[in-house]
Amino acid sequence: MSERLTKSAARNIFYGGTAFFIVLFIALSVHTHLYIVNTSTDETTLTESVTRGKHVWERNACINCHSLLGEGAYFAPELGNVWVRYGGRDHAEGARMGLKAWMRAQPTRVPGRRQMPQFNLSEQELDDLIDFFEWTSRIDTQGWPPNTAG
Repeated sequence: MSERLTKSAARNIFYGGTAFFIVLFIALSVHTHLYIVNTSTDETTLTESVTRGKHVWERNACINCHSLLGEGAYFAPELGNVWVRYGGRDHAEGARMGLKAWMRAQPTRVPGRRQMPQFNLSEQELDDLIDFFEWTSRIDTQGWPPNTAG
């Protein structure tokens, strides 16, 4: 039983495999989109303040140093869970005050440490940015980052 792979059989395997994987790719893309929209993202708490906070994040190019949910630079800490690290789930007002104090105190001028620049954000911008961090902390990241150290 020595059958050879003919040109037409090879072509059929190629086209069949290509069609199968295109359909698989489309199905996985649709599944991912539906998961993000319906399960992962807390759209009910998406407020104007959160949107303005995202604009503060973008306007000051925070992603050039920080990462957010694993995306961005790794020069400074991950900020997708900064609300949790500052105790926001247990004591929201204390976390808010701590984050504001940290951003206002920059740069600390401690020798040998990486320093965050002073952006001179207004009280409204600080509140909006912190609301954005709080909203981001509620996204179901399926265990990312693996620890809360940032």
